[in-house]
Amino acid sequence: PLKQLYFKTIKCRTIQTAVGAFGGGEDTNGADATPLMVANAGSSDRHAISSLNSPPFLAVELCRETMGDHPCDRRRSVTEYKAMFPAIDFSTIESDKDVLWKPSPRETPDEVAARGVEFINWLWTRKEKEIAIVSHSGFLRGLLSSFGKDCVDDIKKELSIHFKNCELRSMVIVDQGNLGTDSTETTNYSGKVPQGLDHPSD
Repeated sequence: PLKQLYFKTIKCRTIQTAVGAFGGGEDTNGADATPLMVANAGSSDRHAISSLNSPPFLAVELCRETMGDHPCDRRRSVTEYKAMFPAIDFSTIESDKDVLWKPSPRETPDEVAARGVEFINWLWTRKEKEIAIVSHSGFLRGLLSSFGKDCVDDIKKELSIHFKNCELRSMVIVDQGNLGTDSTETTNYSGKVPQGLDHPSD
């Protein structure tokens, strides 16, 4: 089934991946839908992709790649993106130019992890229940490093596996505060070791 909403980082390569994977297919003449991507966007030599029958796409800066040092991780202006990806919502982006990326220093793993937690906490404010997030391996690794520390070893190991190019994973995020637990964490993943005396034995 179609997801209710797609989030993607505001980078050309990631937006192209998102619309290619989840868009409405090749744009056809006469279709009454604004294209998600125009033909040859970013000199990609790719056909246009339709927004027909697609859920909303929203660009979010919080889930962008690790910033600093690498010019390839600097984004273009929102004005350029809007011309290439007309049906994508860029309303959450505060600045047309990339004011967050700096030549140095590069974000530390702890800083990326903190940004990941901020992104997840923002995600809780959304009404949608099924969301696809298209991002970068560095950011995703930092994000997942913040969670699962009290999970069984198999879950910890799975959360730490590096993302391959264009890899798709499904995850369920649980707010334990809404489950009546004593946990102070606002986010968690299934697979947590139960509290109390009934911990599973080795």
